[in-house]
Amino acid sequence: MKLKKLSESILKTIKSKGFKNIELNPVLESKYILQRSGENFKKFLFSFYDLNGTELCLRPDLTISSVLRYVQNNLNGKQKVCYSGEAFRRAYQKKESVIKNQIGYEILGSKNKELDDNEIISTSLSILGKISFKKAILRVGNIELFHLLINKLDIPRRWKNRLIRHYWNEKYFNELLKRLETNSDIDPVFVEIDKSRYKKMRQTKSTKLIAGRTYKEILDRFDTKIKDPRRSAIGKNNTKIIKEFLKIKCDLKSAHIILNNFFKKHKLNIIVGKDYFPIKVKKNKKFKIIFSASNGRDVEFYSSMIFSIDVVKNKKYQNFISGGRYDQLTSNLGLKKLSAVGAAVNMNI
Repeated sequence: MKLKKLSESILKTIKSKGFKNIELNPVLESKYILQRSGENFKKFLFSFYDLNGTELCLRPDLTISSVLRYVQNNLNGKQKVCYSGEAFRRAYQKKESVIKNQIGYEILGSKNKELDDNEIISTSLSILGKISFKKAILRVGNIELFHLLINKLDIPRRWKNRLIRHYWNEKYFNELLKRLETNSDIDPVFVEIDKSRYKKMRQTKSTKLIAGRTYKEILDRFDTKIKDPRRSAIGKNNTKIIKEFLKIKCDLKSAHIILNNFFKKHKLNIIVGKDYFPIKVKKNKKFKIIFSASNGRDVEFYSSMIFSIDVVKNKKYQNFISGGRYDQLTSNLGLKKLSAVGAAVNMNI
């Protein structure tokens, strides 16, 4: 009952800010989830087939249901919506619940990014006022900064794509960094053997296919492989830079200065302005406002501004609200692009 009253109070606060309450379909076509997250994510879905053989699943996230509703119903213009309900996802850990109670609020068809980003954050802080807490932290980040960093590093394009794609999966991302640093996935002995074959194949003018590939395709692939900078100290240095970047935490007001000093130190031609953090929040003695370069890594679809609000519970910080901008979500689902920003309240805290 206590949870129900809190939910009602939070929804009332959100609706008072001009957000319209909507109902969301609890069932989605699995293809939209797998297209965004890949086949490996299938093991976390509660999926089944309808009579026509279409694979469906219980919604693992309410945000995806909301943006699908907007696009599939051919809605236009700016819409401020809110919703509540359950999301269903198989647990990562044994003690983790498969049912997540969520309250969400979004601005879809967003035109003025700075204005709408600030409205989502100010609404979140109004919600924060509905619970009792001693301390809280508002963490702000921007995923575009990570993309800028990776694209400036001297590593192959395929590695840039891997690191950007798997940034949200911290465990696998760290494995990639280890491979980048140690070159553990390339055996030098086999590279030397391949080099002798490479010379012979370069002298051969054959149209023969090997495993469905032409000689030229195989040789071009090998060219890329042997030029991989992970075979030198460059790989270690790039890994060091990435790890150092992800550890950056500071007062939000000085974030652009600290980041510019970081990029200058590593001789990277990147200039960060205050426009990367256009957050206007009044000072409050009960919560800190910081920039965190690694903020928001547990959600895959954010594209730029990210924020989270953590409160102290049982003597440690726990996430209460998280959100950000996800302008590329619908295009990643194979649908038309939709500018959007939103947040979700964790009712399981």
